[in-house]
Parts: sequence; structure tokens; C-alpha cells
Amino acid sequence: MAEILALVEARLRTALGEPDARAAVTFLGTDRIEVLRFVDTEAGLVRYATLGMSAQPMADPTAVLADPVKGPRAELVLSVRAGLADTDKALRPLAVLAASPQVEGVVVAPGASLDVGEPLWPGAPFSSVLVAEPGGLVEDLDMDEPMDPVRFLPLLPMTSNEAAWKRVHGAQALEERWLAKGTDLRDPRRTSVRLD
Repeated sequence: MAEILALVEARLRTALGEPDARAAVTFLGTDRIEVLRFVDTEAGLVRYATLGMSAQPMADPTAVLADPVKGPRAELVLSVRAGLADTDKALRPLAVLAASPQVEGVVVAPGASLDVGEPLWPGAPFSSVLVAEPGGLVEDLDMDEPMDPVRFLPLLPMTSNEAAWKRVHGAQALEERWLAKGTDLRDPRRTSVRLD
């Protein structure tokens, strides 16, 4: 497990630079989850990446026995514009989301909605996120057979209206709506996209 996480952290550093802060959260009955903060001053962005979710493969909740080696592995990445909100308070909600495969037996995959039941940070209009396709910001990390690669899944914050609309119309339709309206998904203060 420690070896996997060392490789994952090295991949994050290669893609995002040196983290300037890290926090650790441990939930009862789960492995420790860390959240690393990376500041991209040129782009004016802060990125938060989980470290620890990929230590164990995600298991199908209907499976009688979880395979300790095979199965999808992932970490979560959230990118927001710097200085517009107290987004550092998102560390605990991100750790909660990263622990959800161990706690709730969910498999986190692109197109899924994850909800923390409270604002992602103080005053945030978002309590849920859409899991986007990996591979853009941080490349997948190939592991030795028979382990699956570690995928770095971007998280796109959703307002409650967007989350409800996505449940009816699907993730692709919501992403197309965001794109058509020129929505800045990294703006921590943005309002809901028009859904009529």
C-alpha cells in the first residue's frame, strides 16, 4: 500500500508540482486519506488532490468478497480559482468523498455524482460534484499486473439544481450545457447554469 501511494504522489508531483500543504483525515474503519494542495500561480488556480483512495481497489458492492488486488483505483482532483473563496475548507469533504469506496462500498467512476450533504467550503453553492473523465490534467498511473491503473478523476462542483437536472438528463447533457453556456467550472462562486 505504501509503495502504491508513493508512486501516486510522485505522479501528482510530476503533473502539478510540489504541494504547498497537506492534511490527513482518518475515518473509523478506513485507511488514512490525505489531501494535498498545489498552487498554480501562473494560472491563478489551486488544486486539491486526494492521496490514499487508490491504496485499495474499489469493489463492486454486490460482490460477496472484495478482491484485494484487482479492481479500479482512483484519486480525486479538484481545481478552483485561487483567492475567491475559502476553498481550503474543502479538505475534509474531499477526504469524505475519497473514503466513500471503503465506507459505503461505492465504485467512483466518470459520470457519477457524489454528494457530501453540506457546502464543499463555507458559503459554497455546491454540496455535490460530478466526476469527470480522467487523463487530461494527470495521466493514469499504470501498475504491475494484475492491478488496474490508478486514474486521477477531476471533480466538477454542481449546484443542487444542476445535480437534480443531471439525475434526469445525464452527465453528458449537463457537461454539454456547461460548455454551450461557457460556464467557468473553476469559479468557486459561480451560480447555476441556465437549465430551461
